[in-house]
Amino acid sequence: MNRRKFIETSGAAAGAAVFGSVNGTFNEQAAGSELPQGGKPKIKLGLYSISYGGIWYEGQALSFEEFCKRAKDYGFDGVELDNKRPMGCPLDLNNRRRDEMVNALLKNGLEIPAVAANNDFSSPVPEHRECQLLMVRETARLAKDLGAKIVRLFAAWPGVPIHEGVGTYDLTRGNFYTFERQFPFATRLDRWNFVKDCLKESAKFGEEFGITMALQNHAPLIRTWKDTLDLVKEVNSPWLKICLDLPIMENLDKDYVAHAVREVGKLQVHSHYGGEYFRDKDGSIKPLILDYYAGGKNPDYRHYIGLMNEIGYNGYFTFELCHPVLNEDHTRGDIKYVDNQVKLAREFLAGIIG
Repeated sequence: MNRRKFIETSGAAAGAAVFGSVNGTFNEQAAGSELPQGGKPKIKLGLYSISYGGIWYEGQALSFEEFCKRAKDYGFDGVELDNKRPMGCPLDLNNRRRDEMVNALLKNGLEIPAVAANNDFSSPVPEHRECQLLMVRETARLAKDLGAKIVRLFAAWPGVPIHEGVGTYDLTRGNFYTFERQFPFATRLDRWNFVKDCLKESAKFGEEFGITMALQNHAPLIRTWKDTLDLVKEVNSPWLKICLDLPIMENLDKDYVAHAVREVGKLQVHSHYGGEYFRDKDGSIKPLILDYYAGGKNPDYRHYIGLMNEIGYNGYFTFELCHPVLNEDHTRGDIKYVDNQVKLAREFLAGIIG
């Protein structure tokens, strides 16, 4: 089946369930505003391709077909595609290859809620921003071709350097290589406005291709969920919404999280969960506490899912394993380690959303 037929007939673009009309006011027509029959929110589970991109573990990346097979076998409803090589870079994907990817989705009965850009709009160098905008536009084109309805954006993604064959954040998030030192002659306000201008252009790409752009609450320019909301409101386009992720929030206290979710409200169109998990002696799945969690506590996904239901969220929670994996003896884990984590993560959140 070709891409056009797939998009017209399958309904497999997961974002279709969360994408609202754009013929209303900014506050009224956010994706996710329409509930399914019966009036109950529907949350689905997705798997993000960065987990199998071959940069966090010893071993090769999966092909898109292999990735879709994993997602189906492990019980996910859909997949989110990272726009990076080797699986999802628009540069590598001609029309024939895009048709093959659509067929892989169909064969495995999967939706594709989103395609993720890895953009940094914060550079004071115009040529840098223009390259990023071109990449985002081609990512929106790819999303349309595959049947997705969302392109997830960063404000200022720092990137993932490859060291000895494995991805690491040490070289972009350490004490020396900081966001501020990257361009010391540019103020934070300068970079805020660079990002805002690029988001305005990205929203126009969204309108061009019928794709919702979703800004994630991800550091470093964005410091809090409020920064994310402020940027989206300042752009003021029906084509720019929010991807609010709990595990990267700066404060995990329940009252703080509840305030954030309610303020974002119907602008929320996509979300992720991550981390690592283990099966306890009683058979239950429990998360490990990772060092980037605010306050040294685990995200309370049960509370968060309850809040998502409260605001009528109809969309995906996509699992991403997005850090280097290590065995207990500090050797690098292999793809079997990733497989185990993906299965545990799916079981963990499925137990919460029922």
